[in-house]
Amino acid sequence: MTQEPPNLPPTSWAVLGLLSFGQELSGYDLKKWADWSLKFFYWSPSYSQIYGELKRLEKAGYALSRVELTENTRGKRVYTITDAGREAVRRWARDAPVEPPVLKHGVMLRVWLGHLLEPERLREIIIQHRDYAEKMIRLARADAEGASEIPAWAYPEMVLRWSQRYYEAERDLAQQMLADLDELAARPRPKPVPGAYTRLRE
Repeated sequence: MTQEPPNLPPTSWAVLGLLSFGQELSGYDLKKWADWSLKFFYWSPSYSQIYGELKRLEKAGYALSRVELTENTRGKRVYTITDAGREAVRRWARDAPVEPPVLKHGVMLRVWLGHLLEPERLREIIIQHRDYAEKMIRLARADAEGASEIPAWAYPEMVLRWSQRYYEAERDLAQQMLADLDELAARPRPKPVPGAYTRLRE
């Protein structure tokens, strides 16, 4: 009988997953690793979130920490995964239900409210999003190339390549949205119709 993965939030599994690559990492290191990889598809944590999850994982017996002496008098606390932690995150990755991604697209919410905005401002918002996607494409590509040099990071490299393609799609969709706005501008601007939403749902 397969043992159920313990009831931890996904952010705990993300931090434990970072530790599963087999290195001792400080909270600072974990933040850098998350920004290098996880931010493209899941999470860009704060230091307080990371340290909160590390405390949770230590309490569960999935991580251990020690103070590494440095030139600083305070030293540096580093964390490593335990055998129980490695088995737990392996079970979670293998057996947890596959959940659909939750899309909360702030830019599209503002386009949805486009009837309240000036056309020029709406274009500026979409152009900013397109430029952001371009930046993320460059970052994901660079990080994927860096990961390709380390055999142990083959799977993170695959996800970074996926992230690059995802942001390429976001860029292309934004560019298409700008074309759609141009087409809409050539038509008379519609006025809100009372009760239209109610009728749409019927």
